[in-house]
Amino acid sequence: PSLCPVGAGVLHEDLRLLLETHMPAKKKKALLGVSDAKIGAAIQEELGYTCQTGGVVAEIMRGIRLHFHALVKGLTAQSASKAQLGLGHSYSRAKVKFNVNRVDNMIIQSISLLDQLDKDINTFSMRVREWYGYHFPELIKIVSDNYMYCRLAKRIGNRKELAEESLPGLEEIVMDSAKAQAILDASRFPAGMDISPIDLINIESFSGRVISLSEYRKGLQEYLRSKMGQVAPSLSALIGEVVGARLISHAGSLTNLAKYPASTVQILGAEKALFRALKTRGNTPKYGLIFHSTFIGRAAARNKGRISRYLANKCTIASRIDCFSEVPTSVFGDKLREQVEERLDFYERGEPPRKNLEVMKEAVAEATEVVAELKKRQEKEKKKAKKRKQREKRQLEALAAAAAEEEENSLLDTTTETEELKTELKKKKRKREATPELEENGLEAEALPRKKHKAAIGEPVASDKKKKKKAAAAQDEDED
Repeated sequence: PSLCPVGAGVLHEDLRLLLETHMPAKKKKALLGVSDAKIGAAIQEELGYTCQTGGVVAEIMRGIRLHFHALVKGLTAQSASKAQLGLGHSYSRAKVKFNVNRVDNMIIQSISLLDQLDKDINTFSMRVREWYGYHFPELIKIVSDNYMYCRLAKRIGNRKELAEESLPGLEEIVMDSAKAQAILDASRFPAGMDISPIDLINIESFSGRVISLSEYRKGLQEYLRSKMGQVAPSLSALIGEVVGARLISHAGSLTNLAKYPASTVQILGAEKALFRALKTRGNTPKYGLIFHSTFIGRAAARNKGRISRYLANKCTIASRIDCFSEVPTSVFGDKLREQVEERLDFYERGEPPRKNLEVMKEAVAEATEVVAELKKRQEKEKKKAKKRKQREKRQLEALAAAAAEEEENSLLDTTTETEELKTELKKKKRKREATPELEENGLEAEALPRKKHKAAIGEPVASDKKKKKKAAAAQDEDED
């Protein structure tokens, strides 16, 4: 923050403290070398030190910059280059620090592109008229609008195929039933030549390109209108979006336009005529780009010079208000426009206009109310955005917690599955240990039936037990 004032030639408090701390007390004997003449003049004026800016000072500064890492302890060449790069970046960011919504560069590019599109669309439309006029020459006299002509050329195609069924489509394009009927009547008795299908395809394709360019131009004009409403609302309300954008483009930026006096704004765009008049000692031009405004066209011939001077004065005021106000509004532009209207009435009918002081007091009162409303709206939007962010944060936290629970449940499921597998493996191991003889013979204990399994293990079978019981009972009877 302290570097920007130094770059602008203003003595900052930090620099003042540094010089007062390290410079000798006797100011007349000290000689201070400064690379920038502006800051040198500021130091000499405020602190009284004699400053030298030219000659050997530049070479000394170059040597200090080159060997700065050797002059400062603990500073390497790599860290010094990084520090210089970071300082340069921060200084550049501070110099070009601006509001993104109030960038006039986009207006300059938009109006330049709009002018170029106008030239290209006119050229291409004349080419379509000439090309399609060989086939249907009567259409040129009926339809004068280029965009409408290109749409009709694409819609009609071959004039021989035009019938009563296509009348609603023609009415939709020309927005006039009489014109549509005239086109239909002219197609029945044509004076043009026949055209091949391949030529017709090319004409329709080229017409489609011209239509798309015209539609893009409409969208670009809406974009320019919205940007002018954000950047220079007062100027656009006073003189119109297109003329205001041309003034900004010709000046280079809104700041440059605000710095111009009203006499320069009046002839802005007529520099060639001005210098030619000065060279030949003729009459200087009365207006430049502001001639395209509606006010000058509505004024009488004897009042055009006076109204252009008055309009240039109001344009200068509007551009300065737009450039230097924190929250730009169109209130001042509307009031200035009313003043120009009153001045026109004064020139034509002699009605006395209101005083500028009264109008500006009304404008200031309305502007304060509008700015207060805008600030309230911005605060509400900020609160809504904050609540939205908090809601999104809670949702993300809930999703993260749900994901963590799912991971824990999946881990528990895997642990239970592993435990079940372990128990099954233990059971199988016990069974294998219990039947070693069968495994040696190549038999599986599980494949045998229950009786054979018990017999193979050596357990008594149920039938053998019954036999033994019967034999014991027979012995008891014999003894009795």
